[in-house]
Amino acid sequence: MRFRPCIDLHDGRVKQIVGSSLGDDQACLRTNFSSELPPAHYAAMYRRDNLTGGHIIMLGPGNQAAAAEALAAWPGGMQVGGGISAANAAQWLEQGASHVIVTSHVFHDGRFDYDRLRQLVRLVGKKRLVLDLSCRWRDRGYYVVTDRWQKFTGLRVCPEALEDLAGFCDEFLVHAVDVEGKCMGIDTRLLELLAESVPIPTTYAGGVSSFADLERIRTSGKGRIDVTVGSALDIFGGTGLRYREVVAYHGRPG
Repeated sequence: MRFRPCIDLHDGRVKQIVGSSLGDDQACLRTNFSSELPPAHYAAMYRRDNLTGGHIIMLGPGNQAAAAEALAAWPGGMQVGGGISAANAAQWLEQGASHVIVTSHVFHDGRFDYDRLRQLVRLVGKKRLVLDLSCRWRDRGYYVVTDRWQKFTGLRVCPEALEDLAGFCDEFLVHAVDVEGKCMGIDTRLLELLAESVPIPTTYAGGVSSFADLERIRTSGKGRIDVTVGSALDIFGGTGLRYREVVAYHGRPG
């Protein structure tokens, strides 16, 4: 299991936001943390600690300059997502992203668009593409959500879908949106589904609040699932986990 660091951007600043509160109504937005430090500060820190494969997520418009700043601080060290499409994917790779993370672009009216996915693969290559399958529970299953995690799609996260989509990308990124940003513990049901089903590297995010959660991901994930941590980290104003200790934990075998 690897620790994948994150830089979440909202209105051009590094923030930690409760995922389910994202939307057009700013009055409903719940922000756990807003940093006075620039995005490059975090990217440079991750670079010093050699934490590869982390992600920069642009939560809505107005974050392109901040994302570019973070990428410039560590060319090739981090992935970027949020508003990625066929029109701009190659440009983000040229600016230093190791991969582009895609979700909403490959859906039309809630349906998965294989033509758009194939176009992206042709443009950037399978090895530089990450599919964001962040999801919420509904109707006895997990369904991918798009548009800042507010719109349900018809794609159910299940072994058959994961096997199929793995043929088009290098990795999956999966936020458990119902617990994202709440520091209330991980979604073990989703974690176990992923551990049993994913055929390619996959990063789980959502609800991590303690070392007990990290150990649960290490054991239940059977070493196949990586993890990202946000609001619980002291570098993002959290009290559940110290960044330095998580980095040391990441260095353990297994």
